[in-house]
Amino acid sequence: MISGSAYAKVWQEARTYAFTPDQVAPLAGRLYDLRHAAVSLWLNAGVHAPEAAERAGHGVDVMLRVYAKCVDGQQEIANQRILEALAA
Repeated sequence: MISGSAYAKVWQEARTYAFTPDQVAPLAGRLYDLRHAAVSLWLNAGVHAPEAAERAGHGVDVMLRVYAKCVDGQQEIANQRILEALAA
């Protein structure tokens, strides 16, 4: 068993090898940030909330409450889908 604090310590050190000095401060300061980035990516890629929630181990209600603000730039896609559904 490895403690959460041990993971965090290794992650902090690994970041200094993976990122440039300018990137270290703003990027993925916590392990949770990686998960948040992944779920945000999935939702912005068009993965439906129930599927993203299942993959992340969330309920859909949590998914929509926590990540709804992360979905960006999909208004045009949503409008097109609505028009296509109405035309069918």
